[in-house]
Amino acid sequence: MENPVIILGAQTVGTAALDAFLSNDVVVYCLLDDDKKLQGTELLDVPVMGNTDDGELLKLLGKKCEVFVATEDTASRRSLTEMLRTEYEAVPVNAIHERASVSNHATLGHGNYIGPNAVVAATATLGDGCLVGANAVVEARATVGSFSQLGSGALLGADVQVGELAFVGAGAVVVAGVKIGDKARIGAGSVVVADVPNGQTVFGNPAVKV
Repeated sequence: MENPVIILGAQTVGTAALDAFLSNDVVVYCLLDDDKKLQGTELLDVPVMGNTDDGELLKLLGKKCEVFVATEDTASRRSLTEMLRTEYEAVPVNAIHERASVSNHATLGHGNYIGPNAVVAATATLGDGCLVGANAVVEARATVGSFSQLGSGALLGADVQVGELAFVGAGAVVVAGVKIGDKARIGAGSVVVADVPNGQTVFGNPAVKV
């Protein structure tokens, strides 16, 4: 990546994304965050400079800087991504940690974070704006919908389908072929052996509706 990156969000997700870029020797120009307590501070020696809608800094996008959206809230991440596309014609780059293993035969959208030691296998597919935590595994032919999140150590078996805006907690296992609906939530450590409808929350081993 030739251009430096501006990260929108300087909290947990922003810290993880910053670490991923730095692990690949990518220059991060600054972070932006709406929390005024963070503005004027530094994160891993990179300045936090202003709000996520700072027009002067966002003018740099697409010409001199790339962008990554790292806000905590999923809805905010999606709305900021849409704003960048419509107002600045900027598409977020992927933040893939140096120690992640992403197959050349996997399909990735834009603005995804893939943490250290995570694995995205050949023929797996990620949409846009997904967060894949450290040590998570996405096996062959599994698909993850846009703006979904996989916690640390989560495992998606082969042919699993995860809808958009879904959440799979840390250490959860979704067995091969299971379908997880849009906005569904899987509790940490759960073992999912049956399909989960849109918007449903499940937990346990085997996972049941909460």
